[in-house]
Amino acid sequence: MEKTEEKVKVKSVKEKKKPTKKKVNKDSEIEKKLREENTSLNEKVLRISAEMQNMRRRYESEISDIYKYEGEELIIKLLAIVDNFERAISLDDRDLTDELSKFLSGFKMIYTNLLNILDSMEVKVIDCKGLEFDPNKMEAVLTEKDENVPANMVLEVLQKGYTYKDKVIRVAMVKVSI
Repeated sequence: MEKTEEKVKVKSVKEKKKPTKKKVNKDSEIEKKLREENTSLNEKVLRISAEMQNMRRRYESEISDIYKYEGEELIIKLLAIVDNFERAISLDDRDLTDELSKFLSGFKMIYTNLLNILDSMEVKVIDCKGLEFDPNKMEAVLTEKDENVPANMVLEVLQKGYTYKDKVIRVAMVKVSI
């Protein structure tokens, strides 16, 4: 009887070992899954972190642009006034009476002050006449055939264009040769 008990004990020991192998396999599978999940989560954290850095950079860039071009709307409105001053000043003041000449000279002084203020704010006139047409800075309103001038050259500036710092805020309206 002792031998059978030993056999039973041996069998029971063997049986106990078998489940541990399965358990070890299950543990290693779980460990493998956990490692994969950990790797996946680490990658997600890195992507989210990179996205947050990009958003912060974009936000800071937008804020700096807002401050950089802070007065743009006001300047655009003032350009219409500058155009009106130029039209008034283009009148020939030699033929006007003394009172109108004084009035026109006052206009010239205001116009000069306004141009100085715009210049101090880094508003510059886009130079166009006699240059090749640039669609980024100019708008061709009229075209004209001129044998003396090469094609695609600006013949006349109908309305001045302006830049504010490094940005075009109003394109020049020009007549271009074809």
